[in-house]
Amino acid sequence: MDVILLTKVANLGNIGDRVNVKSGYGRNFLLPSGKATLATPANVAKFEARRAELEKIARDELADATRRADAMKEFKLQITAKAGSEGKLFGSIGTTDIADACTAQGHKVARSEVRMPNGPIRSVGEHAISLHLHTDVDVQLQLIVIAEE
Repeated sequence: MDVILLTKVANLGNIGDRVNVKSGYGRNFLLPSGKATLATPANVAKFEARRAELEKIARDELADATRRADAMKEFKLQITAKAGSEGKLFGSIGTTDIADACTAQGHKVARSEVRMPNGPIRSVGEHAISLHLHTDVDVQLQLIVIAEE
């Protein structure tokens, strides 16, 4: 399936690139999410007319993501959770908990932006997580889990 990318897609291409993707990926992800359009002659002409507008939107999104990343450089997130005497949590801390805690402490973060390389957190202490704010912007965040008294 031949498509034109309307936004930058990781490991695929930039705005305006014509790429050939598997039909399922195009039909089930790229087209419904508005990240691409079919590469028909009419759509190519329509894209070229909107190219400047789409590139401006992409620049604005990147600038917003870098601004948010700069604000989080020295930020350390603290979460309190119930834990046993050996430091093991009753339950776990997942992406939703981290996103809610960041938002409560003044940094607006969506659940889909949180990346946890080692899976859910199940112990007290310091943990490294990553925030994927944009295709080009990742922020390492220090998470400190404190046992609740």
